[in-house]
Amino acid sequence: MPEDKNGSSVSKTLEYAYDDWSIAQMAKKLNRMDIYEEFIKRSQNYKNVFDASIGFMRPKLNDGSFMKEFDVLSTNQRGYIEGNSWNYSLYVPQDPAALIEMMGGDKRFVKHLDSLFSFDLPEKYFAETEDISKEGIIGNYVHGNEPSHHVAYLFNWTAQPWKTQEKVRMILPRMYKPTVDGLGGNDDCGQMSAWYIFSSLGFYPVAPGSDEYAIGSPAVKSAVLQLESGRTFSIQAINQSDKNIYIQKISLNGTSINRSYLKHAEIMEGGKLVFVMGAKPNKKLFSK
Repeated sequence: MPEDKNGSSVSKTLEYAYDDWSIAQMAKKLNRMDIYEEFIKRSQNYKNVFDASIGFMRPKLNDGSFMKEFDVLSTNQRGYIEGNSWNYSLYVPQDPAALIEMMGGDKRFVKHLDSLFSFDLPEKYFAETEDISKEGIIGNYVHGNEPSHHVAYLFNWTAQPWKTQEKVRMILPRMYKPTVDGLGGNDDCGQMSAWYIFSSLGFYPVAPGSDEYAIGSPAVKSAVLQLESGRTFSIQAINQSDKNIYIQKISLNGTSINRSYLKHAEIMEGGKLVFVMGAKPNKKLFSK
């Protein structure tokens, strides 16, 4: 766990844990199981900064105790870089299922996510943070900064995956507008734009390094991806509109799928992904 003279950096610990997981995936692919075992163990370090008594990630001092002076809403305190504990506590993209269990289970986790989007974060909590502005915030969800970009998709790992569809389609028009100031945050190497493109197509890489893309809610009626192989992967969203944001059914090359993700190989093989959209969630769409 990274430390300085004042204790641990939560944001670095969480981000390094994901980085270590990514290294482990590459090592496994190369059949270097010794390296895999080392780094997959290191990828569990996020657990070291989770304070179960409050349900949030919290900085630790060098003696192993949690920092006492701590505000889960502040974006300008020791342990965090450009974010607060509310948002960073959800940064375990490599293992959302373990995160949900650690945070108290499905019902409690869904309630936590719901409140993230509905909470009103006072400006005093981000007034001194350069890369966070009111334009990039929805409730207490900071879309204007990259560490939160996977958060709306975490509902897919719960018993209420349709809420991912709802939140994605709520975020898109609020954070992206065809105006000179229409980007709700810092594009930082193109991440804001990448989120928009992926989410508009209907899927998103929650954990790059994995071969899975979490399904969201397409905001296009049709699109065609030109693949390097010369093949094409096309997306069609039947009945898609501002009101019809919920997926009723999905088919890939004519075969129905009832899972909340696509495989990378399925996209690269080319073909056609068809969404049928409606105004009410199909709560039986994805089998658990």
